Amino acid sequence: MSDDETPENVLESLARLPTLVHPSASPDGQEVAFYYDITGRNELHVVNLDSGRMDQWSNGEVPRNARWWVDWANNGEDVFFHLDDDGNEQNDIHAISRDGEAGPVIEMDGQVMLADVGKDGETLLVGSSRDGQMNLYRHHLGGETEKITDYERAAWGGVLSPDCDRVAYSTNETEEYENMDVYVANADGSNPRTLDIGETGAEAGAADWGPNGERLLVSDNSTDLGRLGVYDLDTDTVEWLGDGEFDETPTAFLPDGTHVVGIRSRDAADVPVVYDLDTGEGREFDLPEGVASFGTANPVIDENRVVLTHTTPTQRPELLVYDVSTHEYETLVEAEYGPFDPSDFADAEYFTVESDGVPETRQAAVEHEPYDELEIEALFYDSGVRPSPLIVNPHGGPRHRDTRRFDLYTQVLVSLGFSVLQVNYRGSTGRGREFVEELYDDWGGAEQGDVAVATEHIIETYDWIDTDRIVVFGGSYGGYSAYWQMVQYPDLYDAGVAWIGLTDLEDMFENTMPHFRTELMQKNLGTPEENPELYRERSPVTHVENISAPIFVVHGVNDRRVPVSQARIFREALEEAGYEEGADGDFEYRELGEEGHASSDQDQKLRMFEALAEFLERRVGTESGEQ
Repeated sequence: MSDDETPENVLESLARLPTLVHPSASPDGQEVAFYYDITGRNELHVVNLDSGRMDQWSNGEVPRNARWWVDWANNGEDVFFHLDDDGNEQNDIHAISRDGEAGPVIEMDGQVMLADVGKDGETLLVGSSRDGQMNLYRHHLGGETEKITDYERAAWGGVLSPDCDRVAYSTNETEEYENMDVYVANADGSNPRTLDIGETGAEAGAADWGPNGERLLVSDNSTDLGRLGVYDLDTDTVEWLGDGEFDETPTAFLPDGTHVVGIRSRDAADVPVVYDLDTGEGREFDLPEGVASFGTANPVIDENRVVLTHTTPTQRPELLVYDVSTHEYETLVEAEYGPFDPSDFADAEYFTVESDGVPETRQAAVEHEPYDELEIEALFYDSGVRPSPLIVNPHGGPRHRDTRRFDLYTQVLVSLGFSVLQVNYRGSTGRGREFVEELYDDWGGAEQGDVAVATEHIIETYDWIDTDRIVVFGGSYGGYSAYWQMVQYPDLYDAGVAWIGLTDLEDMFENTMPHFRTELMQKNLGTPEENPELYRERSPVTHVENISAPIFVVHGVNDRRVPVSQARIFREALEEAGYEEGADGDFEYRELGEEGHASSDQDQKLRMFEALAEFLERRVGTESGEQ
C-alpha cells in the first residue's frame, strides 16, 4: 500500500477491490460465466478457457448485489440470473444473451430460486415461495410454469435427471422436525418416493445425477459428520465414501461417471476432494490451505477438469481450472489487489479453546449453569497495533462458520487498527450434526457463552489487547449475537455494532420469509405458541435496559430475511427505556436505503465501511498507535 494513503482512501481502496463470484462452466466446457465488478459495478463476465479472453456481457442489466448465482442455458448462448428489487431477494429469473440482450424468463410473486437447468434445452426447475412455502416449479422455456410439489415444509435442492423425466429434491414429512429426506419423482411431481438414506431425524440431500440417470450423488449426516455417497436407484442401495474423519458435502459427478467431487471441511478450511468410485479412494486437491468453492451452478468443464475459486486469509479469490487426473491447476482469472499487496493483509491464526458456555464475565440477562465443555474453533487476526483494540465478530447463519478465506470486512477493521476475533461457536457448521444441534432451543445460551469465553481467552493470552476498547460487531445472526453480547455481557464490551440483526424473535417468526420461518426459526426454537417464554427470554429487546455502552444499530430497509422491523423495535425500546439517540448519545441508528440483507455492491460496501469507521472513531477511537 502506498505511503500517501489516508484512512479514507484506504477504505475506498478496499471497497473498490474487484471480486469474482459464482463461476459456472458452459455446457460445452469452453467458457466460464461469473459475476465480476472489475468495472466498479457487478456485471456478468465470460472467459474463454482456450484464449483466456474475458468479455463483459451485461451493462447494468444484472443486480448490483451479487448474492445470487448464475447458470448457463443449455444452448450455450444465454445465461440465467436472478433479479430482485434493490436487494429485497424477491427474485425473478432473467436471461442475458451473448449480445447483451436481457429480459425476464420467470416472473412470480415471492422469492424465486433457479434450482437446475435441464439438458433438454426446454426445462427449468425453480424453487418459489409464491404460494407461501418454498416449493418446486417446472418451467417450459417459452411456455408455462407448473407447480410440481406442495409440501408444508420447504422443498430444497431440486435437480433434474439427464433426460429431464425425473426430479430429485429434499423435504420433510416426518414427525421429527430436524429430519430431511431425499425424494425422487416424475418431472411433473407425480409418484414421489422417499429414498432410504440414513436415519429418521438426520438430514439427507441430493447433489447431482449420474450421467446415465441411474445413480444420485447424495449427502447424509446420520453418523454425525456429513458424508457423501452414491445411491443406486435400481437396487436402492447407497455406497458411502470416505473414512468419516471429516465433514464432507457432495458437489458433482464427473462426466465419466466413475469420479465425484465434493468439499471437505477441516480446521476452518474447505478443501475439494475427488473420489474414485471404482476404488473408493479419495484425494484432496493440491491447493494452499484456505477455502475452495465450486459455486452453486455447474463446475464441470470436461472429463478431468473443474472450475473453482480459491482464497486464503491474505490471498483474494482467484478463478482456477483444476485437473483431477494430474492434480495440477492453472489460474484462469488472477485476483486484483489495487494499491495493496497480499503482505498488507492480516493473516489468520487458527486456535481452539475449551468452553462450557459460561464465561467468567457476569451474565446480566439470563443466568446459565455450565453446559457440556466443547472444543471451540476460532480465528484471530492481529492488527499489529500496540496496544490493540479488539473487534469480536461472530458469524451469521447461525448455520455457517468462519473460515480461512479472504474476509474484506476483517481487513477493513484491521486497517482501522483493530485486531479481530471470529468464533465458530456451538451451532456452527463443519463439525457435524450434533454440534449444529447444540444450538437448538438455546439461542442466546451456550453459543453466546462460547463467544465470550474465546474473547476472555484472547484478553488473557495477549497482554497488548486494550481492554478499554473491546467492541462486538456482527451481521444477521451475528447481529443477533452483537445485540445479545451487549445485553448479556455488558461488562465485557465498550461498544457494539448490530447490523441486520434479530432483536424480537416473535416478530422475526411472524415477518420473515416462510421458508426461514419453518427451516430456521421453528427448526431451531419451535413456534412462539409452543415456546413463548423462550422467544421472550432470548430476544435482546427484552433486556434492552442492560445496554451500558454505545451501540450502533444498522439495517437495510429492503431486508426480507431479517425485516427492518427488528431494528425499529429495538430503537423504540431504547427510547422508551430513556436512552438518547445521536452521535453523542447512548445509541446511533441508521437505515440503509436500496439495500436488503447486506450487499456486495462497491458503493454500498463503502457506505457501510465509512459508517462503521465513523462510529468506531467517535466511540472508542481508531488511532493506529505504535506498530
